Amino acid sequence: MENTIDHGACCKTNDADDVINNADGAINNDRAMINNSACLMINDDSSGDIITSGFQKKPKRYKHDKGEAGLSCDICCRVFKCKSKLVEHYKIHTDENNFKCDVCSKTFTQKSNLNSHYRIHTLEKNFKCNVCYKTFADKANLNVHYRTHTEEKNFKCEICFHIFTQKSSLNLHYKIHTGEKNFKCDVCSKTFTQKSNLIIHYRIHTGEKNFKCDFCSKTFAQKSNLNTHHIIHTGEKNFKCDVCYKTFARKYCLNLHYRTHTGEKNFKCEICYQKFTHKSSLNLHNKIHTGEKNFKCDVCFKTFSNKADLTKHFRIHTGEKNFKCDVCSKAFAQSSSLNLHYVIHTGEKNFKCDVCNKTFARKNDLTSHYKIHTGEKNFKCDVCSKSFTRKEYLTNHLRIHTGEKNFICDICSKSFALQSNLMKHSRIHTGEKNFKCNICFKQFRHKNGLNLHYRIHTGEKNFKCDFCSKLFRQKSHLTVHYKMHNKEKL
Repeated sequence: MENTIDHGACCKTNDADDVINNADGAINNDRAMINNSACLMINDDSSGDIITSGFQKKPKRYKHDKGEAGLSCDICCRVFKCKSKLVEHYKIHTDENNFKCDVCSKTFTQKSNLNSHYRIHTLEKNFKCNVCYKTFADKANLNVHYRTHTEEKNFKCEICFHIFTQKSSLNLHYKIHTGEKNFKCDVCSKTFTQKSNLIIHYRIHTGEKNFKCDFCSKTFAQKSNLNTHHIIHTGEKNFKCDVCYKTFARKYCLNLHYRTHTGEKNFKCEICYQKFTHKSSLNLHNKIHTGEKNFKCDVCFKTFSNKADLTKHFRIHTGEKNFKCDVCSKAFAQSSSLNLHYVIHTGEKNFKCDVCNKTFARKNDLTSHYKIHTGEKNFKCDVCSKSFTRKEYLTNHLRIHTGEKNFICDICSKSFALQSNLMKHSRIHTGEKNFKCNICFKQFRHKNGLNLHYRIHTGEKNFKCDFCSKLFRQKSHLTVHYKMHNKEKL
């Protein structure tokens, strides 16, 4: 071969045609000795000008190792071992898309890519995982999927050392460090790192929801959201925490959950310096400082900082309660409310005050309780200046001033300022008494009634008269008693 390919210097723009033509001549000369179509390689072990043939099962990007050469793209300098791959590659630069889908009119540079694309329309998935039996449209996606089982992660970020199963995931990850967002929405000007994210975002403006649940007919803008929603119906939770054995529907949720055990909080508010385990929690928290509430209820016009809270709020108006207790059949509007309700049956209280040793079922109840010891009351009423330990206490208190009573009994039409008071009231009509004394087995409609009753058995009397030192079990009894002294003064 008269011409060799020089890799000592970067390729030049006008040399590509000569390289390809020379390679063609070499192939014709060697065809008598080689029966297969093969990729070209220069064998530097010999005289340096003999071209031999070597078949590669998966032709990949040619490496610039010492003593090796190949066919170079004169635009981006990428190197290929065979002419056919270089010719296909040129179409990326020329935007040549000769293969068109007759269903959706999308075009492709290669026929193989068009064939793979057709499977989107035919829903053909012939490649099955022999571990979890998930099916795929092409073998490449199946091979990538296998890494979720083997946990093979060969692609490492050189900046933060995060590792990935796919090179494409690493390339997308790099944009976090570079801040690169090349895809812009022409409606609201929001920018994205990926075109696919921009396409999904457009559905917010168009209202397009093409993915429908087979169980309840609810529609979604993204297939991933539909898959997540399906778990509500199936109850499938395959990811288990090896610390507390709590199960999750998605691996991502399990990874987030692990931070509760490690105490890892990498997301910090730049205003008040509060730290969070999740970026989404920080984003929601920031709205406290900005006062941003973009989600409005169409019924009562109450505004919310996020869509999830608005969705939950709507259930007050619709009366929708999809979460049912499998012990007592009580239904709830929210999954979190059902989980809290279960504690009534289990009696589980894992959060303990290190001052008075009182235990609580929820962490936020413990946090609020601490304020009794510290005397902290950060939420103040603008009308009467009364202060409260929690924002929801202040919100409930404000209804005293406004006279707002939005919760109405379906039986007697009595109205209440709080939903909890309506629920307590409804027990008068149903006769429901879920709180039982474990000493005398007397039953009560409300938990506070049971707590007051227990003092009969314990003899506890914490309320003392300042005049005669008489003791009472309840504050209300002391208040009535004080009136006797007031009459005596008169």
